[in-house]
This record gives sequence, C-alpha cells and structure tokens, in this order.
Amino acid sequence: MKQIIPEKSSEKVAKFLKKNSLHKRDFAEMIGVTLSYVYNLIDETVPFSTRGTTIERIATVMDIAPEEFAEYRIPQEPILIDESVETVKEYIKDNKLSVVSFLKSFPRKKRIDIVDILRGALPVPIDYKELKLIGKTLNMPEEEIYSMWENRVKQVMESAGMNIYANSGLITSMFECARKYLETNLNK
Repeated sequence: MKQIIPEKSSEKVAKFLKKNSLHKRDFAEMIGVTLSYVYNLIDETVPFSTRGTTIERIATVMDIAPEEFAEYRIPQEPILIDESVETVKEYIKDNKLSVVSFLKSFPRKKRIDIVDILRGALPVPIDYKELKLIGKTLNMPEEEIYSMWENRVKQVMESAGMNIYANSGLITSMFECARKYLETNLNK
C-alpha cells in the first residue's frame, strides 16, 4: 500500500497561484505581506507562517479552511459570526465568483480589508458608499444593502453605549432621514 504524503503548505499555495493565474504581487497585497515574503515562502527559503492572522488570510483568499494548513493552531478566543459577513459570502457563491475574482473587483489597497471582513476579523464597513460598492459588486438589492448598513450602524451605537430601545423614536427618525437622503442623493 502506498503511503499518502501530505502536501506542504508552500506547495499548496504555489499550486493555487498557478491554477488561478494569480500574480505573487497581487497575492502578497491580499494577505498583507511583502512580495519577497511570498517568493521566499514558495521557494521554501523561509518556513511557512505560524501566525494565525497570516494563515487565515491565505486560507480566505484560497477559499479553504485554515485548518488545512498543518502550521495553523486554532485560536482559543471564540469566533463571532457576523450575519452580514455570512450574507456577503453567500452572495459570492450565488454569483459563482471565486474569492480571488471578488477581491480583484476592488482597488488594490482595499483588498486586504475585504479579506479581513471575509475571515471575520473586521465587520462590514459602516461607510455606506463602501458597503454599497460591496453590494453592487455582488448584485445585492438596494434594500438589502440598506438593511445591512442600518444593522451595522445600530451595532456601533450599541457598542458605544446607546440603548437603542430606549431611544427608539430618535433612532427611527434618524434612519427615516438617512433613507430619504440616500434615495434622493445616492441613486442619481
């Protein structure tokens, strides 16, 4: 019987880059490392990262679980699952986009933030225009983009100490004004 030899993490990354015709420079920007690090990683001049954040970013771009890398150690902190991030992931799949294709639809400097959103390290943006850009890229209905934004704003208010239930009249008025503004100014 032939023994199955597990694939090295660096080989897995190299095959992914080749299969997806993804330049090492683009990959480096997406995961937040230098180009020379990616070259050294693939050439095995440096050991594969054991830093959780780096492995999670690599796995997110490759659309695989970080546990597929032998170097990954599961974090001890609980991972919070954001419903909005899960919705974005569903839309990526519904649009039959690879994570790489999705990332390439954003400016280079924004890609690492999108990777961090997808891996659950950052929430969806509170900036409506940024959130709308994500939504439009995924063909999300305007109403769903707005709803996601409203929920995100409420999260920020609550985390800053506001009782949104005790201030429901104020919150409702504020969001009615926001909706009117968006309807008249951003949909031109």
